[in-house]
Amino acid sequence: MLVHTIEEVRKQVKEWKKQGLTVGLVPTMGALHAGHKSLIDKSIAKCDKTVVSVFVNPIQFCPGEDLDKYPRTLEADEKLCTDSGVDIVFAPSPKEMYGEGTIMSNDFLTYVIPPFFYTNKLCGKSRVGHFDGVCTVVNKLFNIVQPDFAFFGEKDRQQLIILKKMVHDLNIPVEIIPCPIVREESGLALSSRNKYLSENGKKEALVLSKILNNIKTCYNKGIKDVKALTETAYSFINDNHSLEYLEFRDKDNLEEKEIADGNTIVFIALRVENVRLIDNIEL
Repeated sequence: MLVHTIEEVRKQVKEWKKQGLTVGLVPTMGALHAGHKSLIDKSIAKCDKTVVSVFVNPIQFCPGEDLDKYPRTLEADEKLCTDSGVDIVFAPSPKEMYGEGTIMSNDFLTYVIPPFFYTNKLCGKSRVGHFDGVCTVVNKLFNIVQPDFAFFGEKDRQQLIILKKMVHDLNIPVEIIPCPIVREESGLALSSRNKYLSENGKKEALVLSKILNNIKTCYNKGIKDVKALTETAYSFINDNHSLEYLEFRDKDNLEEKEIADGNTIVFIALRVENVRLIDNIEL
């Protein structure tokens, strides 16, 4: 069932709750692919009812980012959800989510601001305010749907850690379920932004998973020094790659690591054909 209003979602969820049914939420920005499908499948397996939100959230895009050209494929998204057994596809407009005429800034709109320690690094360093927009819209979705469980992919690992922190700190009664990264056979992590890449660009983008897998191999062979592990990446990078960051962080609180251990996540972001791609691996 495709719905566009908050009232419709709340009415249906209220009926489910009266029946004692559990509700899962899969928040997305649409352009659904096999990675999203894996989240949907986990929700359907775990919960009595599943809601998938499809909303390109304007307040998580920074100036100069791809809000206008971000892929919007609602008809195909609805079909994937329906074929998968989703109960509600919630596809609101910005007006429905934020109100008519609302100026999309925290000068005029109430935002949920996650801790600076969690956002002033990795993607948050170049995308200032991005995670404020993410936490605000996810908090709104939690209030609208009131799910028992919410499903998020580990490709956006910094986002996942920040959202778990938000749920803990604000006492939100929802359990966040992390879901593994889904990859193409080549090793490329699935992303809606992969659509921007040419075939050659997709081949060049394999550098992310190659770097991460090589670092894990070196770590498993006994190399623990982060500087030494970082050095192993540069032989994979050529003029077609623009590296934004390669960092080793604690998987719970994003503290920087100097010596890698079993609690370490390696994060990478780079551009291929001016498309910004991210990936990560747990050591």
